[in-house]
Amino acid sequence: MIDLLGIPPQALFGQLLLGLINGAFYAILSLGLAIIFGLLNIINFAHGAQYMLGALVSWMLLNYLGINYWWALLLVPIIVGFTGVVLERVLISRLYHLDHLYGLLLTFGLALIIQGFARNYYGISGLPYTIPSQLAGGQNLGFMFLPNYRGWVVVASLAVCITTWFVIEKTKLGAYLRAATENPSLVGAFGINVPRMITLTYGFGVALAAFAGVLAAPIYSVNPNMGADLIIVVFAVVVIGGMGSILGSILTGFGLGLVEGLTRVFYPEGSAVVIFVIMALVLLVKPAGLFGRTA
Repeated sequence: MIDLLGIPPQALFGQLLLGLINGAFYAILSLGLAIIFGLLNIINFAHGAQYMLGALVSWMLLNYLGINYWWALLLVPIIVGFTGVVLERVLISRLYHLDHLYGLLLTFGLALIIQGFARNYYGISGLPYTIPSQLAGGQNLGFMFLPNYRGWVVVASLAVCITTWFVIEKTKLGAYLRAATENPSLVGAFGINVPRMITLTYGFGVALAAFAGVLAAPIYSVNPNMGADLIIVVFAVVVIGGMGSILGSILTGFGLGLVEGLTRVFYPEGSAVVIFVIMALVLLVKPAGLFGRTA
């Protein structure tokens, strides 16, 4: 196969695959952030720590209880999502009438506490998590080698993102959620428990982060800092897509992952900052983000 601008096709498609995998994590994490901000108006800075917690709990289930990866995909979002429900009821619910800054400071503090506990008990060297045997190996596509597990990550992330978008944008439950944020007293007049709905919404956003953590565990070593390294980029993705935009978070997450992968091929030095450069340009042209709504 002919090289593209002197770049071997295997290198090009390999970097595009890495970009697509990163984009899958950007999409699912920014989706959780967009749900929490768009429906609760809370900037959840603990999202990266909750992503790390998902990976760590899946490792603990496997090594302490012998619960495998497939059960972890189901159980870990429920477990970590429940911790989000408790946090929302005990702490975050007290801040809804205050400025956004208070919620940001609270969740930032929670992130430091979660990461600190994980560092104290498990160190920072990273904990290995084995790829499930059903997804070991890969496929030779001719122009590149596709590891089965990485293909699964992209497919699973797409499925979760599309399902979440459909539920929020196209179902009666999603309509109730959006209405509860706009006019909670009116929605409550129809007999709907608005505080419970808000609590479960926050728990669901946290569960998405935990689900991403389980997907990430076999690819990256389970490290207390894995969420801190990712959350700044994910916030940039949310800003580019539009704060609170569900569709914007999904499309922008996958798109920016591919852009990042291409940048590694053609200008490796810029791959670490390309997303932030795009964020600055988007904010100059459209401050509300690509899919955001102006006030």
